Amino acid sequence: MRIDKFLKNSRLIKRRTVSKAACDSGRIAVNGQVAKAGTQIKEGDIITLSMGGSTQKVKVLATPEHVRKEDAENLYSVIES
Repeated sequence: MRIDKFLKNSRLIKRRTVSKAACDSGRIAVNGQVAKAGTQIKEGDIITLSMGGSTQKVKVLATPEHVRKEDAENLYSVIES
């Protein structure tokens, strides 16, 4: 799954266009490497989000194509806030 779509599905970022812009500006990293919007992710990857002056690290637990709002928080676990 693409990183920009995962960020939207997991509700870490509300809109896919915003997540694409965050990736393109270098604010998102996957396993320590700066990610572009099309970067493929899988279970076990570590995503680092640097937005709004704070940094958050999450571990990917699942990458389903469609997610209900109630299940979005089950796609990742927070490592650092």
